[in-house]
Amino acid sequence: MNWPLHDDPGAFGGLEEPASFADARFAVLPIPYDGTSTWLKGADQGPQALLTASSHMELYDIETDSEPYRQGIVTMAPVTEASSPEAMCDAVRAAADALLDAGKTVVGLGGEHSVSIGLIQAHAARYPGLTVLQIDAHGDTREEYEGSACNHACVMARAREVAKTVAVGIRSLDVEELAALDRERVVFAHEFELGSAVRRVLDLIDGPVYVTIDLDGFDPSEMPSTGTPEPGGLRYREVTGLLRAVCAERQVVGLDIVELLPRAHDPAPDFLAARLAYQIMAYLAVGTRGA
Repeated sequence: MNWPLHDDPGAFGGLEEPASFADARFAVLPIPYDGTSTWLKGADQGPQALLTASSHMELYDIETDSEPYRQGIVTMAPVTEASSPEAMCDAVRAAADALLDAGKTVVGLGGEHSVSIGLIQAHAARYPGLTVLQIDAHGDTREEYEGSACNHACVMARAREVAKTVAVGIRSLDVEELAALDRERVVFAHEFELGSAVRRVLDLIDGPVYVTIDLDGFDPSEMPSTGTPEPGGLRYREVTGLLRAVCAERQVVGLDIVELLPRAHDPAPDFLAARLAYQIMAYLAVGTRGA
C-alpha cells in the first residue's frame, strides 16, 4: 500500500531522519477539523500548531530516561474530509483502521473532539473489551447535538456504544447528561487527588484502553488555548501522573489529543500539547523497552 505520509514525515518532533513507515511504532495522524464546535473556533489549526511546537522539543525524556523517537515516529498526511461530521468520522475511521492493520500505535491530533469518534470506533473493533479513558472538562454524552450524532458534544455517547468508559476531570454538565451519567465511572475535577484517582481509574480498567484527551480538561491557567476554557481543571503533572500509571499497568492501544485552538501571541499551550503527546509515547516506550 502507498501510505499517505505528511509532506514532512518527520514533522512531529522535527525529526531530520524520520523512521520509515514500515519501521515506525507511532503513527501521528493530524485531523484538522472544526465543523461542529459551538463557541471558540480554530481547532482546525491545532494539529499544525502542535506539530510546529514539537519541532522545538528535546527528544530525550528525563522522567523515563528514554528517547521515544528511537522506536519510530512517522507523521501521516492529514485527514481533510470535512463535507459533513458523519463523512469526517467515516474518513477518520478508515484511516485509523488502515494504521491499525499495519500494526501502528495511532496518535490522533485534533481538531475538535468529534474527530475522536472514528478513532474510538476503529480501536473498539480491533480490541474487544476496550475501555475509553476520557480526560475532559465536559461529559460529551449528548445523544445528538445541533442535528448530528457526530457532534463534539456527543463523542462519549458514541464511545459508550462500542466500549466501556472512564471519565476524569469533568466539571461541566448539562442536567440531562448528569441524569444519564454512571457516577461510579467518573472522577470529577473537584474530587481529583492523584493517588486515589490513579487507583480508582486502574480499578475500572480491566482490558485494553484508548486515551482521549480534550485539552479543556486542563486548568486554563496552563491551557488557555481551547474551545471552552473551564476553570478548576487539572494540572499538567496530575494528568501525566495518571497517564504514567495507566501506561505502566494497563495496555494502552491508542490515543488522541484534541481541542487545541492556537493563539499567535502565546505558543506555550501548543508546546504543552506537543510535550504531552511525546510524554505519553515515552511512557509507552518504557513499558515495552527490551520487548
